Amino acid sequence: MNARAYSRLAVFLAATSAVAACQEDAPAEGSIGVPSGRNVQPLDVITNVPGTAGAAARFRIVVPGLDEDDLEASAADMQALCDDHAIPLTVGMVPAPQQIIITLMASEVPFGQPSPDVVQFFETYGIEDGACVVEPF
Repeated sequence: MNARAYSRLAVFLAATSAVAACQEDAPAEGSIGVPSGRNVQPLDVITNVPGTAGAAARFRIVVPGLDEDDLEASAADMQALCDDHAIPLTVGMVPAPQQIIITLMASEVPFGQPSPDVVQFFETYGIEDGACVVEPF
């Protein structure tokens, strides 16, 4: 990752810390807006685990109160998170991601650890002309 990408990642992680301190019903100033209006709390960005198409950037986001009935609203939220937040943060990453993976989770889960009691939604996107395009699993 080059210096510009580190700088953007640092800003993202700083926002993560500020947003994580918020209560569910009181979105923080500077929190990430999504179409559903839910309070989303960025958790981390993982770039050292390849995706199915090569280099991937995984954006993991906590959505307090997320449940299985939120799948439809979550699809629009994940698209917005990819287009509006993930794409700008991937500019300059080395290697350049071929995929962006957005994960929404009801509560923080360690990466790669099965947590059947925690609702999680995943979506994989290819990057075409600077925009996110949903890829089938």
